[in-house]
Amino acid sequence: MDITERFLNYTKFDTQSAEDSESVPSTPKQLIFAEYLKKELESEGLEDVELDEKGYLYATLPSNIKEKVPTIGFISHYDTSPDCSGADIKPQIIRNYNGGEILLSEGIVSSPKKFPELLHHRGEDLIVTDGHTLLGADDKAGIAEIVQAMCYLRDHKDIRHGDIRIAFNPDEEIGMGAHHFDVEKFGCEWAYTMDGGDVGELEFENFNAASAKITIKGISVHPGYAKGKMVNANALAAEFAKMLPADETPETTEGYQGFYHLLGIQSNIEEAKMSYIIRDHDRDIFEDRKRFVQRCADRMNEKYGEGTVICEVKDQYYNMKEKIDPQMHVIDVVLHAMQACEVAPKVRPIRGGTDGAQLSFKGLPCPNIFAGGVNFHGPYEFVSIQSMEKAMQVIVKICEIVADFNN
Repeated sequence: MDITERFLNYTKFDTQSAEDSESVPSTPKQLIFAEYLKKELESEGLEDVELDEKGYLYATLPSNIKEKVPTIGFISHYDTSPDCSGADIKPQIIRNYNGGEILLSEGIVSSPKKFPELLHHRGEDLIVTDGHTLLGADDKAGIAEIVQAMCYLRDHKDIRHGDIRIAFNPDEEIGMGAHHFDVEKFGCEWAYTMDGGDVGELEFENFNAASAKITIKGISVHPGYAKGKMVNANALAAEFAKMLPADETPETTEGYQGFYHLLGIQSNIEEAKMSYIIRDHDRDIFEDRKRFVQRCADRMNEKYGEGTVICEVKDQYYNMKEKIDPQMHVIDVVLHAMQACEVAPKVRPIRGGTDGAQLSFKGLPCPNIFAGGVNFHGPYEFVSIQSMEKAMQVIVKICEIVADFNN
């Protein structure tokens, strides 16, 4: 089976996760795909194939050398984003893309005018959607690349490698992918998530992240008799939002700049609930941002009475850079592998999070490597077949380099 067929098989499964679920995995349909993957890994001859009750799938490609070298791992998530339908995906292959518009379905066009990234893949074979669902390259492309690389190593015994562990997990898209990952069972000195974007991306810096839940208590009184009595939670929610810097939002920031992001408001006169996320690459500034949100709530309580505004801030994940910096050989291996595969590295900070960030703080250094997909979480998502093949080659080369790690 080639990497294209493997990936297309994976897209047949609806594996959308759900933010409002309390089960693990968050949707039962993810387990259907996990069971399929388990059987595939077994049929491909991998060893120690284990699927636990929470949907975490582990397997091993045993070493083909006698000497002791580091055990490393490769990880991808199999859930797809709740932001766009992942059911009944109808992928199409655009052979030798010419750089023009792509008709996905009647009236739905993917154009380089809107998505200039398309032009980076002129002459390549693109897998696209029909414009009604996402594609699922995030992160089924990563899974296909890892499995294909293991099969390649299995079939090319002249390529030296140590023990290689692989793992596939649910619920990354809702920030829960690493929560039940068994690092001890995985048994690696370090690992890589294959969950980045376009060719060459290598990420070992990400946001520090927190959530902030703001609850505002109002008092409802008939508007004809409300003077001096009514406290309109709707108005107080608007007032609170204006206290946060207007130029520190996702739509006004880039690079290393952090932000406050209002995800949603549920509001009436008696009660308003506001949901924020807080992000910054710098840990000290991140802590300042959290304190600032609390101070805004305190000022509202000074003005309208204690208990009017309740602020709950919870940390979500931290910048993996502080865990990777002391072990930069983990990055050097990837850079050497990319060079050998004629891939130009694009080292950049993630303006978001990754399972690798949480895993790094659980004791498994885990930077993020490109999987080749572009325009994630929407109907204009696409992946180049050649990009997936490059990612697979980088995985193989990493394994080969680590086999000579102690030489």
